[in-house]
Amino acid sequence: MGKLTARAIADRALEIGDAEGLDAVTIRRLATDLGVTPMALYWHYKNKEQLLVGMADHLIGGFAPKPADERPWQEQLRDLTEGLIRTLRTHPCAKNVIEQIDPVEVPNFLTVWDRALGLARTAGFGVEESCLITKYILQSAIAIADAPVHHQSGRSDEEAEQIVRTKKAGLQSLPTDRYPHLVEMAGPLVAGMDSALYDTFGVDLVLSGIEALATRR
Repeated sequence: MGKLTARAIADRALEIGDAEGLDAVTIRRLATDLGVTPMALYWHYKNKEQLLVGMADHLIGGFAPKPADERPWQEQLRDLTEGLIRTLRTHPCAKNVIEQIDPVEVPNFLTVWDRALGLARTAGFGVEESCLITKYILQSAIAIADAPVHHQSGRSDEEAEQIVRTKKAGLQSLPTDRYPHLVEMAGPLVAGMDSALYDTFGVDLVLSGIEALATRR
């Protein structure tokens, strides 16, 4: 292979993490896959913790938020949130990577974070409120991107359908007088729903709440 770069290492690490989980991502495994010695990787990442930071930076680096412009802050915050969701969804292991790193150590994450904080301040929120808003947006983006509605279960279609039928029947068999809404909505609760609706409604729910709070300022 050509010159070994931190980007190439992080890229391969994400591929392994997506396919086999983060436990399979080790310096030795990467060295074998990349056709180099473990020492060659240590020049870029001295341990697994540094590697995870590199993976997070590479992952978030695939998302380049648009420069600040004259549009309303609501539109810019939506672009940022939807872009982050799309980026996180490109890698099934993204959620686990993000949860295991300190965002302060990830340069590309800091860029997105700072932008979100600035938009919250533009909306009229205070310092502590702005911090909370960015935390809630990140957690919401992770949850939406990692939703089961977008991922295969690893089971065959027949197995998955049987599980859905069993769960649906279980909810529908509940006493209607005690659980009327669970019985009514058993289908979408266990079988899932349209993925586009899931994403759109999720982002609307989060951002509409932020906008509603901003109008009280």
